[in-house]
Amino acid sequence: MGKFENVKIASTGADAFEGLSIEEQLKKHIVDGVKKGLDTRLEAALSTYEPLAIINEILLDGMKTVGELFGAGKMQLPFVLQSAEVMKAAVAHLEPKMEKIEGSEKGSILLATVSGDVHDIGKNLVDIILSNNGYRVVNIGIKQPINAIIDAAQTNKCHVIGLSGLLVKSTLIMKDNLIELNERGLQHFPVILGGAALTRAYVEQDLQDIYKGSVYYAQDAFEGLRLMEELSAAGSESKSTVSSTVPESDPELDDLTPRESAKRVSSHRVDALDPVLYTFTGERSDVNPEAESPALPFYGARKFTKFDINELYKYINPVALFRGQWQFKRGEGMNNAEFDLWLKDNVHPTFERLKRELANVLKPRVKWGYFPCHSEGNDLIIYQEDLKTERLRFTFPRQRDGRRLCLSDFFRPVGTAPDTVGFHIVTVGAEVSEYERELFKSGNFQDYLFVHGMGVETAEALAEYWHRQIRLEMGIADQEPDALKLLFSAKYHGARYSFGYPACPNLEDQAKLFELLQPEDIGIGLTEEFMLTPEQSTSAIIVHHPEAKYFNIR
Repeated sequence: MGKFENVKIASTGADAFEGLSIEEQLKKHIVDGVKKGLDTRLEAALSTYEPLAIINEILLDGMKTVGELFGAGKMQLPFVLQSAEVMKAAVAHLEPKMEKIEGSEKGSILLATVSGDVHDIGKNLVDIILSNNGYRVVNIGIKQPINAIIDAAQTNKCHVIGLSGLLVKSTLIMKDNLIELNERGLQHFPVILGGAALTRAYVEQDLQDIYKGSVYYAQDAFEGLRLMEELSAAGSESKSTVSSTVPESDPELDDLTPRESAKRVSSHRVDALDPVLYTFTGERSDVNPEAESPALPFYGARKFTKFDINELYKYINPVALFRGQWQFKRGEGMNNAEFDLWLKDNVHPTFERLKRELANVLKPRVKWGYFPCHSEGNDLIIYQEDLKTERLRFTFPRQRDGRRLCLSDFFRPVGTAPDTVGFHIVTVGAEVSEYERELFKSGNFQDYLFVHGMGVETAEALAEYWHRQIRLEMGIADQEPDALKLLFSAKYHGARYSFGYPACPNLEDQAKLFELLQPEDIGIGLTEEFMLTPEQSTSAIIVHHPEAKYFNIR
């Protein structure tokens, strides 16, 4: 029974609320994420309690239980969001019945994704958890410069500033933001930082040494909640009052594909822009350049927009979607077979529903192309159609030890016959992001998480599908796996590398890819920080060499 204590089961017909006090009934609504009957029970509670007391003394106690269950691994994130939906609905029912009492809020925080970064799922999850635990949240969105952050924090009289960012470059912007707060004498603001590219040591050591105020690392929304509780209780009196003790680990990493693992490792590097990694000393890897190269299928770029969405759905990686994006985790003591059965009964129906609902929302489009090239040290030279005039070049990092791998090593060197390189860029359109925002604003938090994950993983599925088409077009489909699971494990000829991954970490190289593919005609743009828009888009350099696999730079 202990294996399934985090599983929600279907009703047997008995009233699960029968025999409970009104206080226990309302807490059960929150913990179980049940909206049916909520308004009736709230009205019953109003005969005994003031609206604010119902929120502070009963409902928030239910949310506290939710947080404890999540922290103990006994509640999945999607169910936490379902509880938050009920909390939001309860507050919306009670708010018109109560007067605003000055100083009644537990605390307030200004949330923003830093300048140049378009990712907001993590920040919005923090918003959901904090706002439904009694905190006032001012969420000003993505790509926010420090002046806008400071103005909003002061105008809205926020006690804390929370900054989010996914990119390695965002960690550098956070550092600059802290310096700006120092220079403007605003170090009285405690700052909470979160995002995939951050590490606890970088925040609590490097950045704390820079910032004259207090700066904290939040690994997830619930650590952000704990920090806010401690800051509110301490009145932000001292740096030592609030602690960050959550261990930095990722037990799910082993369940991800090589590409997903590389992506996760890349996002946790704060030194990915270290220029030392880019020097070439003349010592290259032991990779043997191909004696022969695939013929150039055509020169330049083409586009394709007529897809069967149901065919693309087949290429969605269920591990990346269910465990990575939706954050369903195996219960304590549950083996893989039991977990797979639980997923089949509880998660697959949601997957099938969303495939139907999003069939006309997702708009898959692709731009791809082939170009003659040569390697030269750490560089990959791209030629004009005459096969000899340099068009542009990429510079990739090289491992400092081990095999000393570098992406350029997988292509034939200058002085030999030209090699062939492919590129592609794919998107599922901006419509799914717009749909996400509507779900978030309307308080449909669970579906917000589900739809975001579907958008991200359908874009990855499209990239996986199109990479397969490219292998066929290049004539290197000689190692195609029979099972899709093996496809997700990159069991094929060659590899695709996206900018921002360890082997090619420079997002600035997206500008060169744009010069080659010119994807604006399929609706893809580039931000000032070289990120793709719409967010559910991805690009890659396609390497045909049979030895090409994912590797880290160290």
